[in-house]
Formats: sequence, C-alpha cells, structure tokens
Amino acid sequence: MSGICTGCTLPYSRAWCVGKRQDELEKLIDIYKFERVKSAEVVLADLILSTLPTIPSDVIVVPVPTVASHVRNRGYDHIKIITRKISKATGLTHIDCLDRLTTATQHGATASQRVEQAKVAFGINSKFIKNMTYLLIDDVFTTGSTVRFAAEKLREAGAKDVWVAVIARQTID
Repeated sequence: MSGICTGCTLPYSRAWCVGKRQDELEKLIDIYKFERVKSAEVVLADLILSTLPTIPSDVIVVPVPTVASHVRNRGYDHIKIITRKISKATGLTHIDCLDRLTTATQHGATASQRVEQAKVAFGINSKFIKNMTYLLIDDVFTTGSTVRFAAEKLREAGAKDVWVAVIARQTID
C-alpha cells in the first residue's frame, strides 16, 4: 500500500476528518474557539455528523478534554458542546470519561513539544465503562498526538476499540 505507514501502531482503528483547516472551515473553527461565537457549534457538529458513517448504537461518544483555562476564557468547553450535539443527534451515549491532567496547550507548540505534552495530558475517571467502543471527538488534528494519547488512555483502561473524528486536519508550517 502506498502512503500508509506500516511501522506505526495506533490506539484507534478508524478515523474521520471533515477537511483541511483552511478557508471557511478555518474561519469557522477560529471564531468558535477564539472569538466566542458559540453558535458555530451547530455547523461544526453538523459537519462531523455529515462525515461520519452510521455508528452502531452501543458506541460511546467522548470529547477530548479541553484545558481548564481555555474553558474559563471562552466561557464554554467547545468540544464537549459538539460531542453532546452529536450524541443527541445520533442517540449515542455521551460520557466525559477522560480528564485533562495538565495545563499545557498544544496551540503554537512544536511537533516534539506536542508529543511530550500529550503523553501526560490525560487520565481516566470513574465514568469510564470497560469493553465498549468509544468515538473520540476533537477539533483539530495537527500531529495526531492529542488523539493518539487520549485514545491510548481509553485503550489502557479497557476500551474494546477507539474511533476518532475531527473537524480539521492542519499541518505545522
């Protein structure tokens, strides 16, 4: 297979992405995250929903937890809101079973910094249910470190499988 890394083993088995973080999609994400235009949640959730296939009814939707200072600054947890909308639209269970253990932010970090920060960023809480498939939702996939280590925590805790859905893919310049 051309273009597929055979040397990597990821803790998730499926992944979906709405598109590249550019043009209108970039503007939409930025106003939602940085300009507090909370109403953008509807369009962003709909974009993920339009990208996903039909998901089995026993899959649990879980957000990648946001750094607490960002939640305070925005006044809302942007990914938690989107995952709840996805859960409501699909009838899937939404559980906040991942905790953010650190205050480091990925925005502006180098690729190597992102890996080191993400390795220690997540923990599992008592809401976690073993032997279930989890759909992990995040907004932007840059190096993949955030979803990789969040999914790894879910797998280590006993998730049967982890799938990932993100709004946008961004490269580091």
